[in-house]
Amino acid sequence: MIQAVVDNVCWQMSLDRKTTALKQLQGHMWRAAFAAGRMKAEFFEDVVPAVRKWREAGMKVYIYSSGSVEAQKLLFGHSTEGDLLELVDGHFDTKIGHKVESESYRKIANSIGCSTNNILFLTDVTLEASAAEEADVHVAVVVRPGMQG
Repeated sequence: MIQAVVDNVCWQMSLDRKTTALKQLQGHMWRAAFAAGRMKAEFFEDVVPAVRKWREAGMKVYIYSSGSVEAQKLLFGHSTEGDLLELVDGHFDTKIGHKVESESYRKIANSIGCSTNNILFLTDVTLEASAAEEADVHVAVVVRPGMQG
């Protein structure tokens, strides 16, 4: 039975499934690894300086990820750059809606008290970019080595 569960989780991960249950399981695994100090999150070298610059300019920064809010907090709280949670104003995951559905971006805008056209969404996934644009959100598609959209 255990092997069947492990096989199913590995299969879902190989297909890059974004199910809430899978992301929550990954979050629990990450919590144990981060708490033990066996893992640290790495960010591209331009990310943290850019976020600091945006914050200094008075902008708010939110994370919207298919990874659970818990997983996001673990990543930003245990990075090679230290605890970066102070740089993030809030977190959203698939509980608000899937990233390929335009309604999700409207819900986020409503939740943070901002009109969609005052939001810039950064993504490397073209389907997410299309959904955000459909909700009148500004989008920048980010291309990084080893990433695919």
